[in-house]
Amino acid sequence: MAIRPHRLDLFHTELPARMPFRYGMASMSRLTHVLLKITAEIDGETSTGFAAENLCPKWFKKDPAQSLEEESAELKEVVGQAARFAAGLDAASPFAFQRKLAARQSQWGNESGLPPLLTGLGTSLVERAVIDAFCRRHRTTFARALRANAFGIDLGAVHASLGGTAPADWLPAEPLAKVILRHTVGLGDPLTAGEIPAGERLDDGLPQALDDIIVAGGIRHFKIKVAGSPAEALDRLRAIARVLQDHAPAEYAFTLDGNESFANGSDLAALGEGLATDPDLVSFARHLLFIEQPFPRDLALTEAAGEAIHGLPRPWPVIIDESDATPESLPEALRLGYAGTSHKNCKGVFKGIANACLLAQRRRQNPDAPTILSGEDLTTVPPFALQQDLAVQAALGNASLERNGHHYFAGLAGWPAEIRRETAAAHPDLFRPLGTDNATLAIAAGEIATGSCNAAPFGTVAAPDLAALFPRLGPPMEAS
Repeated sequence: MAIRPHRLDLFHTELPARMPFRYGMASMSRLTHVLLKITAEIDGETSTGFAAENLCPKWFKKDPAQSLEEESAELKEVVGQAARFAAGLDAASPFAFQRKLAARQSQWGNESGLPPLLTGLGTSLVERAVIDAFCRRHRTTFARALRANAFGIDLGAVHASLGGTAPADWLPAEPLAKVILRHTVGLGDPLTAGEIPAGERLDDGLPQALDDIIVAGGIRHFKIKVAGSPAEALDRLRAIARVLQDHAPAEYAFTLDGNESFANGSDLAALGEGLATDPDLVSFARHLLFIEQPFPRDLALTEAAGEAIHGLPRPWPVIIDESDATPESLPEALRLGYAGTSHKNCKGVFKGIANACLLAQRRRQNPDAPTILSGEDLTTVPPFALQQDLAVQAALGNASLERNGHHYFAGLAGWPAEIRRETAAAHPDLFRPLGTDNATLAIAAGEIATGSCNAAPFGTVAAPDLAALFPRLGPPMEAS
């Protein structure tokens, strides 16, 4: 087995949002989307792979002193640097290739003073393109290659306790054919149609307010973003609770995303006390699944954070997300009392697989301990990022996934007609028509289908001519 890239091409486009998305310290109205094409010799044949990602400011790096323009330029530099490193590498397997690339990218990031979550974005983008090229070359699917360990994953190299085991020892035998969609309720999202000012109402065929969203898709799982003081967060939760109790199915469930906004354990305790005792929230809080990343990353993996988690008035599980930046992050979080982490492809596919296996091992060893690998979203959109993320989540067995890209972006409207047609045709189970020349995520009874993603090499069969459709993000990178 051998992998040798010949050439990597980066492209970009701007995607306008249909409505602002407030998350943490950022409010997003449009995003740069990067697309990567890799051409590589894989086991004696030339193969092409693709990957893509939205460049979300104020998530990979939360520096209030840095402008959005400065951070966007830094995100582009990170993915460009990873592609340049990849052009000079070769390895015996996709996993070995990722390890080599991660070592170079991490060293560069450390020397440049960049946080590992940010530098890892570049590594993960190339990693996904290599996985895609590998699956296309061997005419296999991601799930089949994972079960056979065709990627050459050495779990013990990531988590020592998994030494001598393979992914198939821990993961489901088959990928999920459908998943529950966990709808994001952003910090600025309207909760009822009546509260939307006339000048801000959208007429694009998609629901805008939370009450209409619930009815349109039968949504029963929710991810609620909270920020500000505990009092402000509790006020927002009271308003959301009324909407869910009036419109959501009786068995609804939700998670809380702190987005690193709780400065100390006292703030988290105040939020927990309100959920546990406020007459307007007690019934609502019974539907809470877990709390995600309440603390800033410089506090999250400290003993003080662990004490705050143990001090919650109810045994609600707490997981990390932004703090899951390196292979060492999850074991340290578990030691402190966290219940797990999230998986997003942007944090690394093979790292996510190893984390899933580590959590499965913990579940077997201690069935009574809360153990969570949550499927989360970073506004993933077609034609590659969404389907590749779904393929991984389905293979890991993540049955409830936060999805928000379809909500903040108007289906495939931001893409050229060729991509709209090819994507919709390749995934008739995942998309439904929207108007005459658009398509959007097909949500039925709160669920989406993953069958076409599972059947493709790595999420999708699409292979558009990127050079004919999008401007380049720098010159091609070729092996010397």
